[in-house]
Amino acid sequence: MSMFKIFDTAASGMSAQSLRLNTVASNMANVDSVSSSIEETYRARQPVFSALLNQLNPDEPAVGVQVKGVVESQAPLNREYAPNHPKANEEGFIFRPNVNVMEEMANMISASRSYQSNVEVVNTAKQLMVATLRLGE
Repeated sequence: MSMFKIFDTAASGMSAQSLRLNTVASNMANVDSVSSSIEETYRARQPVFSALLNQLNPDEPAVGVQVKGVVESQAPLNREYAPNHPKANEEGFIFRPNVNVMEEMANMISASRSYQSNVEVVNTAKQLMVATLRLGE
């Protein structure tokens, strides 16, 4: 096993959490958008991750995080009766995204802390490698 594998593992985690932060930002940016139809309304998006396994030996622990994709939430959209709204449909309803602000804030904090933890792993590994090199002096 390469001594630099820890950097690859932490980097995959940072990349995954960066994507998670971007989807949270997208969801939060669209929380107040309004549409006149269900088809045009923004839906909350969530990234899907999986453990990246060692191809040579699948019995070993995971070696990173793999992004499988980003999926749209299937939760019902928020329908609001607003007959005077310019985007109201013929029945007087507007549709708002199914974004839950509290859930998105929790996701943002969790992703930020996970990203920060991976940065600490990289920094600690770097410090340990430097200390190991100094042993030979």
